[in-house]
Amino acid sequence: MRPTTDGRRRPRRPAALLAGVPLLAALVTGCGVLPELPEPMPSSVVPSFAQQAEPVGSENLSPDGFDAVKRMAVRIRNVGCSSLSTGSGFALDDRTLITNKHVVEGSKSLQVLTYDGRDIKVETASAAGLADLAIVRTSDDLPSAPTLAAADPVQGEAVTVVGYPEGGQLTVTQGTVVGTTTDPLHSNLGEVLVTDAQVEPGSSGSAALNADGEVIGVVYAKSSNASLLVPVSTLRSMLDDTSAFAPVPACS
Repeated sequence: MRPTTDGRRRPRRPAALLAGVPLLAALVTGCGVLPELPEPMPSSVVPSFAQQAEPVGSENLSPDGFDAVKRMAVRIRNVGCSSLSTGSGFALDDRTLITNKHVVEGSKSLQVLTYDGRDIKVETASAAGLADLAIVRTSDDLPSAPTLAAADPVQGEAVTVVGYPEGGQLTVTQGTVVGTTTDPLHSNLGEVLVTDAQVEPGSSGSAALNADGEVIGVVYAKSSNASLLVPVSTLRSMLDDTSAFAPVPACS
């Protein structure tokens, strides 16, 4: 419990999904409540508010001044039958996006917007049955795509997260890998990465990059003081398994 200015105690916020899609019955203002992260959790995890350095790829500026890291990120709008929510994603290749399952579920249509405000038409969306991952195919080319890292990062490794928190402006935040934990959403998945990189609702599906600009994980949830990533090893193994993803049914 934390004291407020008037002396009352304020409860700590539980871990929450980062997109506004109604994945769980307990959604409140766009965030679904998750169980507390299992022990042991690192005790030194704190949000990173330090001044951010230029992200990897900033030397590869496009004519409009955006670097390769920023051009790979997309904003995803989930237009449901009775709701509208936003999330983030990143290009895997010219016409394939990676995002979270809960970003695309329950949609009537999906709208993908690039860093320069272009609307990209969505062809199909499919979601994984195990991890909080989804694949979105587009009919138009995407501006830029990163490289997937060959292995998961180690504790202490730098992390850069690129996405659209709160459905707003493109944002780059940085932190470090502070450890791993058992996935609180998918107990059969195994270990996920814990970082102190600051993320917010709408950051779901953001790419987490290492110092070489390679994807080391996919943001999918947060607690009061940490963000959770599906590790790149899980992403790679599921992309190699053609049966891992199934079409996402439209809302009714």
